[in-house]
Amino acid sequence: MNELNFRNDAEALDSLKGRYAALRNELSKTIVGQDEVVKFVLISIFGNGHCLLVGVPGLAKTLLVSSIGQALGLSFNRIQFTPDLMPSDIIGSEILDDNRQFKFVKGPLFSNIILADEINRTPPKTQSALLEAMQERKVTAAGHTYDLPSPFFVLATQNPIEQEGTYPLPEAQLDRFMFNIWVDYPSFAEEVQIVKSTTTNAVGQINPVISGQEIVFYQQLIRKMPVADNVIEYAVKLVSKTRMSSEFAPAMIKDFLSWGAGPRASQYLVVGAKAHAALHGKYSPDIEDIKAVATQVLRHRIVRNYKAEAEGYSVERIIEELL
Repeated sequence: MNELNFRNDAEALDSLKGRYAALRNELSKTIVGQDEVVKFVLISIFGNGHCLLVGVPGLAKTLLVSSIGQALGLSFNRIQFTPDLMPSDIIGSEILDDNRQFKFVKGPLFSNIILADEINRTPPKTQSALLEAMQERKVTAAGHTYDLPSPFFVLATQNPIEQEGTYPLPEAQLDRFMFNIWVDYPSFAEEVQIVKSTTTNAVGQINPVISGQEIVFYQQLIRKMPVADNVIEYAVKLVSKTRMSSEFAPAMIKDFLSWGAGPRASQYLVVGAKAHAALHGKYSPDIEDIKAVATQVLRHRIVRNYKAEAEGYSVERIIEELL
């Protein structure tokens, strides 16, 4: 008997599929369209990973993240990243209290869900303050280490168009994000619905569907899912194909890439496939689940060279040819 009173893991996985459907239904009160974006954000949350949302302004990235925070019943903080933001502004700092004792005042990073808005607008010094939090779920200040609340997710947004006054994310930090999710324009019908619903006084109320304790339980359950050896080998081989020195790399990779994905890509492919399978009612992931998450996992982990850019080979096209 497990802590949420399911008779076995299969019954618990069945309940997760139902919770996922309820979450999607609740989010539809405020989010119009963006089904793929919502799906991959929820997969990353149940896979205990972080997300980078890339899209032009006005596509409801911030609304999406805050709505997810409400539906998950978790604490939520938005940090607007600016060029003058300092590490202490997000982590917290020590102050001298009334008793002349130093006291640590926690910053906005101490929350379950962090929306790092326009993360590439802040200097590397502040971006690096997020690295320990994202990897270790801890922060260090004035020689003391503090645990962050559980569960903990960083959902960052980035504007791909305006690059003046921005600081591109270092590869080490990009690699910490499980998924890089492209947020596209809505369809004509969806945009009509958005305008209708946002130009009146009616406001959709998001109700909590799942608790933080349940999320941690389902994260652990997904980690326990069995994976066939051929599925793991497929994931590792797919990542190996992106490396120019690999025996599996096709000629196209050697022509168009200057850098391939690291081992963390293989790990996230398997974890993402597990979460994808669980949310769609399967008890074990297969190769189709690996393919379903491959673009989001690999998009920010491979670097094109000038030849690829000159010939119009996008990262997505390269990944599609690998699959």
